[in-house]
Amino acid sequence: MTLTEALSRATVSVPEAGKVFYDLGRNASYDAAKRGDMPTVTIGGKIRVPVAPVAIKLGLQVTAVRAAA
Repeated sequence: MTLTEALSRATVSVPEAGKVFYDLGRNASYDAAKRGDMPTVTIGGKIRVPVAPVAIKLGLQVTAVRAAA
């Protein structure tokens, strides 16, 4: 996943967020999420990272995507 692709989504997986935004590996990404270094939401047992707060924290611009009706 590229940075542009990540910024166009509402949430990404913990490993994707760690890699794209912080250049972390899988285990380091989950460790960072557990420490609270990355904001997370749990949906149906899955841990996801909301892109907007991370992008804002890093000074990146989020691309709004319009859902198909």
